[in-house]
Amino acid sequence: MSGLTQRELESYLWGAATLLRGLIDASDYKQYIFPLMFFKRLSDVWDEEYQQALDETSDEGYATDTANDRLVIPEGAHWNDVRAAPRDVGRALLSAFLAIEAANPERLQGVFGNASWTDKAQMPDSTLKNLIEHFSKHDLTLAAVPEDELGNGYEYLIKKFADDSGHTAQEFYTNRTLVHLMAQMLEPQPGESIYDPTCGTGGMLISCLAEVKRRGGDIRTTRLYGQELITITAAIARMNLVIHGVDDFHIASGNTLATPAFVQGDRLRTFDVVLANPPYSIKKWNRGAWEQESWGRNFLGTPPQGRADYAFFQHIISSMDPTKGRCAILFPHGVLFRNEEAEMRRKLVGSDRVECVLGLGPGLFYNSPMEACVVICRSQKPGARQGRILFIDAVAEIARERSLSFLASQHQRRILSAYHAFVDEPGFAAVVSAADVLAADGNLSIARHVKRPKAAGAGGGATLAATWVAFDEEGRDFWSGMDALVDILDRLTPAEDANA
Repeated sequence: MSGLTQRELESYLWGAATLLRGLIDASDYKQYIFPLMFFKRLSDVWDEEYQQALDETSDEGYATDTANDRLVIPEGAHWNDVRAAPRDVGRALLSAFLAIEAANPERLQGVFGNASWTDKAQMPDSTLKNLIEHFSKHDLTLAAVPEDELGNGYEYLIKKFADDSGHTAQEFYTNRTLVHLMAQMLEPQPGESIYDPTCGTGGMLISCLAEVKRRGGDIRTTRLYGQELITITAAIARMNLVIHGVDDFHIASGNTLATPAFVQGDRLRTFDVVLANPPYSIKKWNRGAWEQESWGRNFLGTPPQGRADYAFFQHIISSMDPTKGRCAILFPHGVLFRNEEAEMRRKLVGSDRVECVLGLGPGLFYNSPMEACVVICRSQKPGARQGRILFIDAVAEIARERSLSFLASQHQRRILSAYHAFVDEPGFAAVVSAADVLAADGNLSIARHVKRPKAAGAGGGATLAATWVAFDEEGRDFWSGMDALVDILDRLTPAEDANA
């Protein structure tokens, strides 16, 4: 078949999800649509490579071996085998998935997830047949849909599922314009290792790979690592990386704080680049186990039960290569100034790892108007930056289209320019000595260090811009006060220890 346009591809992929409307919850679409799409892609690419080899040699054995070089599809486990099943379609799918995973253990173990394919009450044969016939309308070969295009379609589905699933959107999808900015700030290089300890569907890892490619580097030597708590999301991340043509990756399932997957001896494995969007201020985590931490991650101290942010922070710093490691972490603003974490923050500033604190505008997260910040750290900062921290107030650097907020290219350029320049820019950026930050009790609040200009309109009336600045600053003061109140309430309420 001729290639699909990007719009046609997206419509085709989303059309499969619409067949499930009213049958299962929107948050469960991903458990069924992604494995089917992935299964179709694997089968079509296998057929494509088999046919190319057969056309060249007329040797069926050689053609089979050639097709199996990329990924093995055992006999009876092809898309066409399942499509031909007259009944018990769910069982046929499950058998095919297990056979493919078993034949490709290093890359595809657990990749198809654990959906209830054989539960006919939830997913009857008629529904599965409709889905299979829908996906069978188009070829998903490399010639028809190249890796980059299918990868874009995959990301489109991730975003659509995030929009539809409501409360799970923030966990499932991070605004890609923001992720792209973080990747540009860290400048990943060919041959480096890149790690995301809370990798979700793998978007940050893929964005780093895209940045290496954009800068003219060879992505084949770049190694990707990730860990994800939710099993199906980890499976989606593996599928996502394969769809994008990535060969060297390791995605683990499990709790990063309780059981880190990447270790060497009695220490964590370290990486050149670490990006993360950890879950915000989770309360149900094993604080008691952290107090007896065996991996050397509690060098700043034990975070309060009500907020695990600094547990993730310490894990990330401990995972950076000791000489060239750097990280970018998306956090709520509270990590910059909350009282209960003050001692850990003082130790962090004193270690001279914090390079930049970037404040972002509102609405960059689906279904949430909150502002967030990105903290950039380095194991060893360049000489000119040692003992200094750059604060950037980019709250106004934001674009809005319909109901979505994003960082347009000009916003990303301005932020990157300030980051690379590392100099004062009144009202936007300030370079502050670590000693001065420590003198302020380690407070990293951006508003404390970057003073916004007070503008007045004609006749002494406030301009719209000035009014917005005042409103925003008052809002930050309000939420700072609310954080302080929550700290007090947490101390009055017995802490709830739970195994995360």
